[in-house]
Parts: sequence; C-alpha cells; structure tokens
Amino acid sequence: MRSTPYDLPRLLAELDPHADLAERHLWLIHVLQWLRASAPSVEVALAKAESLVSAIEADDSLRLRLQLWWQRFIDTVDITTLLADFGFAPRTAMVTELSDRLRLKLLPGTPETIDASELFSIALPHEFDARWIAALPEPLLLRLSALLTPAEGQQGIGFWQHALLGAITYCAGQILATGFAPELRLRMSEEAREQQPFHALIHDADELRLEVVHGLRTPERLQQAEQRLRERLDACRAAIGTVYEHFAAEGISVGLVFRLRQLRTRIVRVRQLLDCLTSEHPEREAARLLAGFVSVGRDRHSLRQLWATNSSLLAAKVTERSAETGEHYISHNRSEYLQMVRRAAGGGLVMAGTTLLKFGIAAVAGAAFWGGFWAGVNYAISFVLIQLLHFTVATKQPAMTAPAMAAKLKDVQASGDAPGALQAFVDEVANLVRTQVAAILGNVLVVFPAALLLSLLLAQWWGSMPLSEAQAHYVLASLHLLGPSLLFAAYTGVLLFVSSLIAGWMENWFVLRQLDSAIRYNPHFTRWLGQARAKRWGNFWRANISGFAANISLGMMLGLTPAVAAFFGLGLEVRHVTLSSGQLGAASATLGLAVLQLPAFWWALAMVPFNGALNVLVSFYLAFRMALRAHNINGVERSRIYAAIRQRLRARPSSFFLP
Repeated sequence: MRSTPYDLPRLLAELDPHADLAERHLWLIHVLQWLRASAPSVEVALAKAESLVSAIEADDSLRLRLQLWWQRFIDTVDITTLLADFGFAPRTAMVTELSDRLRLKLLPGTPETIDASELFSIALPHEFDARWIAALPEPLLLRLSALLTPAEGQQGIGFWQHALLGAITYCAGQILATGFAPELRLRMSEEAREQQPFHALIHDADELRLEVVHGLRTPERLQQAEQRLRERLDACRAAIGTVYEHFAAEGISVGLVFRLRQLRTRIVRVRQLLDCLTSEHPEREAARLLAGFVSVGRDRHSLRQLWATNSSLLAAKVTERSAETGEHYISHNRSEYLQMVRRAAGGGLVMAGTTLLKFGIAAVAGAAFWGGFWAGVNYAISFVLIQLLHFTVATKQPAMTAPAMAAKLKDVQASGDAPGALQAFVDEVANLVRTQVAAILGNVLVVFPAALLLSLLLAQWWGSMPLSEAQAHYVLASLHLLGPSLLFAAYTGVLLFVSSLIAGWMENWFVLRQLDSAIRYNPHFTRWLGQARAKRWGNFWRANISGFAANISLGMMLGLTPAVAAFFGLGLEVRHVTLSSGQLGAASATLGLAVLQLPAFWWALAMVPFNGALNVLVSFYLAFRMALRAHNINGVERSRIYAAIRQRLRARPSSFFLP
C-alpha cells in the first residue's frame, strides 16, 4: 500500500476544532490514512494508535483541542444514519441500485457532509480498517474515550448512549412499517397475525429509553426492559419466518424476499445496538460494531455483491417452482421407468416430423431471420404438442431436475452425518441418471428410424427425397465429432437452462398473481366460459403454464439464435441431440445403404452420445449451481458424497441404468 505523507507531529499540529466542516473531517480522514498505512500489519497500526493516544494525553492543550473538535463533530454530524441505516439498500430495483453503486464508484465523495454514513464510507473504505479496529485492546479504547469526553461531561447518560437509543428507535420504526406492509401481513400465518408481534415494538423501545435515561431506576427494571425488547424482536423474526412457508403455494416476489431479508437484518442490527448499549464493556462492543460496518460498507459499494444478492433472489424465485416440477421427471420404480421410455419414444416420433418440416422451411424461407423465426415456430409447436400428448424430450429434463436434486442435497447438509439422508441422495442420483439415459435412448432410438422411414414415404409421394445428396452430405459434415459440434452442443445446453429459467419465472409470475384463481372465479370469465369450463381452464393453465413457457421459449431460441449469431458473424449453431439424430436419419435415407461406407456417417453417429451428454450436463450443471445458490448450500462435504456414489457404482452399477 502506498505510504501516507503524514506523520504524527504534523497530524497533531493540524488539529483545529475551529476549522471549516470539510477541514475538520479531513483531519479525521488523514489520521485514519496514517493508521491504514501500516497494512498489512495490525500490530503496527495498534502501535501507531497507542502513540497517538499517548501524545494527546501528554499535552493538556492538545487534549482540549481534541475535545472541542469532538464536540463540534457530534453537534454537526448525524450519527443516527450510520448506526441505524448504514448498509441497507433504499431500493429493491437492481437497475436503480446498480446506477447508485456505479455513481459511488466513479464519482468522488466529499468530506463536506453531515451524513455520518457518507463520511464513514470515505474515511474507512478498506478491509484492513476492520481488522485493526476489531483488534484495538480495551484499555486503549477506554483511554481514547476518556480523551474525547471531559471529566465534567461524564455524569449521566452520554452522547453515545443517546445515539444508540435514537438508532434503536429509528430501526424499530422501520421494522414496524415493513411488518405492517399488506403484502407481508397477508402472507404471515394466522397464528403470527393473532400474536401481533409488531404492534408493541415501539412501546418496548420507548420503555427501554426511559429506563436508560432515568438513572434513578433500578438495574432490574433496565434488564427487564431490555429482555422485553429482545423477546419482541424474536417474535417479529418468527412472524416473518412464516412468510416463507407461503411462497411455494402463492409464488415468490423478488421485492418481497428482498424486504424480508432487509427486515431480518434490521432486527439483527437492533440486537447489535442493544449489545453496545447495555454491555458492561461498551467500548469493546462499539469497536466490534464499527469494524462490522467496514465490511458492510464494502459490500454496499460492491457490484459483485449486488449481482450475487440479486442472482440469489432470482434463483430463489425460479428454483422453488422448478424443484416441484422436476420431481415428476425422475422415475423411482420399474413402472415409472417404462412410462418414461414410452413417453420418450412418443417424443422421438413427433420430433421426426419436426426435423423434416425444418428442412422444408429452410428450402422455402428467404432471409436468414425469417428462416430462423419459422424454424423456431416449428420447434415450439412440436414441443408444445409433445407436452399436450404427455410425451417428453429428454434434454428438457436436467434443468428441471437440478433444483429437486439441490433440495435433496440441502437435506444432506441439514442432517450432518446421518447416513439415511446421504443414502437417499445417492438413490436420487441413481434414479436421475437412470431416467435420463432411458429418456435419451427413447428419443434417439425412435427419431432416427422414424425420420428415415418418413423420408422414404415422402419420396414415394413426391417422387424425390426431402434432402438432396448435397444437403445430406452437408448434414453429415455439420454433425462431425471432430468439428465445432461439441461447442454447439454445450451452447445448446445453455439454451436448455435458459428455457428452464423462463419456465420457472413464468410459473411463479402466474401463481403470484393468482391468475388460475382469476380464471376460475372472475365474474367476467365465468359469465363467458361458464363455471365448469372456467374451473377446467384455470386448472389447465396452472398445470401447463411452466411447460408452455419452457417449450415455446426453447423452440424460438433454437430457431432464432443461429440467425442472430450469423448476423454478427459468430457462426454459432445449435446441436440438440434429438433433432441432430433426426437429421442424421433423414440424410441416411437420401444416401441409402452407401451411407454405411462413408466415414462421415460414423463420425456423425459417434457424435450422438457426446451431443446428448453435453446437452444434459451443461444444462444440469448451470441449473444445479443456481439451485445451490438459492438454497444457500455451500458447506456440504463433497468427498463424502462422491465416496457414497462410487460405492454405489461398485456395489450396484446396474441401478444407474435399470430399475
């Protein structure tokens, strides 16, 4: 770190309590810069702080100047904004918050301010500040406190206690206002609403103020007032905890989750302020609080932290819905396994027609955009048809099953070393792998011969193959294992993941706004559709909205992204394993048995398992990572899980392939 040009004699000489506001604050900033120059050695910083305090103690005039400086500081600077509101984002909109943080990063702050939060951010911007402040020994803190406060001013309640009480009252008001918000109250449990934990919060805070301000009161009454306020805070926290239980049924609002997190953090802040106020060692607690503010301030200005927080909120919003859907894509017994094979075979049959129709669209489409657009419409209609026929496309499953797997992993984390939870997770891994293998095989083993036979039938009808020989050779070359197809297959996995995000978001939006209930019971709908039909429509859309969103978005992305990428000269294409297998079948029909003699055919055939694996693994990995973020899972012992999976592979390898 670059050394500061200031030394201790110069700093002490510049201490002027009668200087302008900015100059007085600059002196404080310079002192902190002088201490910070000791980084990374906390011991050196503490030695400097010791020398500073000793120098002031040895000079009565210097001590008087410091006390006058401190008196002017506390008379002009609003410390409540620091103690009560520092680190809390005033808005829930990410774009607005991003612009605020960019402004703070790009535009310099000014010490000419009476806002203690703004001054704190300028004076203590580095993580090293938290380290040396937290390490300050209590005797040194006591000496510093004695320097700042004249002997005649130490009677009764002081500035620090007044500031803490004001901050507690401010935080209690914020908690009360948020707790009374209709969107939060309506989602609390009935028991929590009946207990009315927020109603008496301000009263309890005022009672504590009275007990602290009036020194004649007994210590027992002060302890009772503090205990009542702490119990009230616990009741408020328990009440807002019941809101999370309603998210699965009523949908998740990012803004509401944000407010809940802010509310829980404010409750923690009040507890910290209480610790400072009632502690037998207030100087020690104050240093710990200010050290924590340094880290809070860095997070408050961090763009990375903003992205992490908002992506966590988005993950919570999407994965809670996807986890419920993903459970239906995992087979647990022989009956469900055979049902998945049949559904996958039906999906492969539909995709054979989709493949040939795609070639027809490419033949008649003019501009690249419209060719991609109508290809996307073709894919979307096919995917929706597969959904309505209760068939399946294998590659859509991983992004939906990943949140369900993360939920199982959360059970492993919560259970500690309990073998049952770990064994249940390994069982679910085996079920997932087995189901995915069955679905891919069902798709691929049907779409290839179906596309081949359908091409031969169309040739009998039209008199020519749907693909010319040149087109067939181009298809084989484009699917070559040693070409860019592996990259394209991984990119397709990203699209599959994005479609699952859209599906989760859309279903959550639908449920959050209770549109299924509106369709069933809204007078205009029931008058138009009739009560019975309106009820059926409401249930239908509730059950299928996620699938429609996933299928339509995936189809349009598969069709349009290559056209958009070509516009920018990226040459990016998609490689969906079922569509690619269908294309390989259509090309084989055109080339006939001679295709077996072409190395390009075998290279393309070898690409199929890699194509399926990359589609599945990329989409599953991205969805799984997002689900882990949503569930705040980061302490699971991975080696223990890997060992359990390896043990299952050695003991029962067939469980990963057969029910």
